[in-house]
Amino acid sequence: MDLLTQGRTVLITGSAEGGIGYQVAQMLAAEGAKLVLVDINEAAITASATKLAAQIGRDVTAIATDIADPQSVARLYDQATAAAGPIDILVNCAAIVSDKLFLESDYSDWDRMTKICLFGPMNLIKAFAPGMVERGFGRIVCLASDSARLGQARLSYYAAAKAGVVALCKSVAQELGPSGVTVNVVSPGATNTSLRQAREASLLAQMGPEKYAKREQTVLRMYPLRRVGKPDDIAAMIAFIASDQASWFTGQVVSVNGGFAMP
Repeated sequence: MDLLTQGRTVLITGSAEGGIGYQVAQMLAAEGAKLVLVDINEAAITASATKLAAQIGRDVTAIATDIADPQSVARLYDQATAAAGPIDILVNCAAIVSDKLFLESDYSDWDRMTKICLFGPMNLIKAFAPGMVERGFGRIVCLASDSARLGQARLSYYAAAKAGVVALCKSVAQELGPSGVTVNVVSPGATNTSLRQAREASLLAQMGPEKYAKREQTVLRMYPLRRVGKPDDIAAMIAFIASDQASWFTGQVVSVNGGFAMP
């Protein structure tokens, strides 16, 4: 499909290999987009950009950034625009997850989660949206979670932060729409990213093989398609929403979840 992203410049946070962001980068690279990959882990994002550049035969910019820090994001803006030019498409994939009962959590858990999963997208939109408004074009896509829409035990403050992302994007979409900038949310179900794999490994160690296997079967029964998602399942929707083809699509929350929730 021609997404009409040839020549567009896209910045993707949380785009080290193993996650949804890297798959988005691969898909948009195939459509001719210029790439800026961002992650807090400098070694990981540099290696990912080098690998992708070798695959597509052109340069990929890698920038290590702490999206929770406004000053770090300000430096990202300067570095990204100097290296790749104005950013047309912003995709916010960076996140953390914490598997903990709410009553066992504390302020430090909530603070870290909120700074990365909610304030991070806020910082990035604040930095990059003005240029999009000035140029009369932009695509902003943020990842949320179906836990934000339904609630989920042991993910309470993650769900709360992601619910904030939904409200943020719907509100900013109303403000930026007249300028030709769209803002949308993709809400994945369980997806087999490196982040989920680390969480599952921790649960396996806590629960033991037998109890964990039963839990895994229970999880799969919640999905009519009887599997968790793959990063490219989610990336395909993000790539479309980020494209010129989705010009009349804004303020929406799209669940890509194998039927887990059908709101």
